[in-house]
Amino acid sequence: MRPMRFQIAKSDIISFFDKHPASVFSYSAIAKILEEQSSFWRLPKNLGVGTFIKQLRTTKLLEHVFIFPHRKIVRYSWEEPQIYNLFLTLAENAYFSHYTAVYLHNLTDQIPRTIYVNYEQTPKRNVKKNALAQSRIDFAFSRPQRETNNITTYGDYKICLLNGQFTGKTGVVEINTDEGKNISVTNIERTLIDITVRPSYSGGVYEILNAYTRAKGRISINKLTAILGQLDFIYPYHQAIGFYLEKAGYKLEQIELLKKFEIKYDFYLTRQIKETAFSKTWRLHYPKELD
Repeated sequence: MRPMRFQIAKSDIISFFDKHPASVFSYSAIAKILEEQSSFWRLPKNLGVGTFIKQLRTTKLLEHVFIFPHRKIVRYSWEEPQIYNLFLTLAENAYFSHYTAVYLHNLTDQIPRTIYVNYEQTPKRNVKKNALAQSRIDFAFSRPQRETNNITTYGDYKICLLNGQFTGKTGVVEINTDEGKNISVTNIERTLIDITVRPSYSGGVYEILNAYTRAKGRISINKLTAILGQLDFIYPYHQAIGFYLEKAGYKLEQIELLKKFEIKYDFYLTRQIKETAFSKTWRLHYPKELD
């Protein structure tokens, strides 16, 4: 593109992006904008997207590169973006979860530098669950939790891009924070479930107990149990949730709602516990230091 053509349209282009509701764009999003607006801006019909982006970068457009183990993701922002809005564009229909959700809901005093961005798998048809057995539970929780290696760094942040099970975004809401506007995040009830299921993504059992304690008066246990039923886990995580509620000092009638789920097996609060104690109420092994 001859620079003169861009200079003639420059004020209109800048005005368009200044007013655009989005602040972060993918390559394909900019390509669509160029396709839709090029005639109004009187730009050449054969103008390439790459050339257009190059000219935009002489104005307010910034480039952000994320190098994951198996792919590179490039995003463009109009001026400096709110950082959490930028991270949410790394995958379609993504939302924040685990320790990031704990932080966004003010359930911790920590300021985590590891960001958990979750995007869901496609639905699976007629998935048959393996029959649960005590030996299977014991073996699984004697081993480390599997963790994603789909990780990159961006400035001071480590970003974990999680491809979680399909839930239809159950329990996902939009909130506004200092870190971003209209950001998608698991609600408090879903967050408490998720961190119970994945302690290593959540600061560990002490931070999880702290989150349950700080959530008192802010959550609906009826909503939590409804979400738990929809998620339909293989393992009996309701026993761990009930234990956390009890330890955090919830009301008896709230705790009793978790006992409506069957307690059939001995279970574990986390994996590879070195020295355990046992809750007879919840048939749950937990780290002895929590006593």
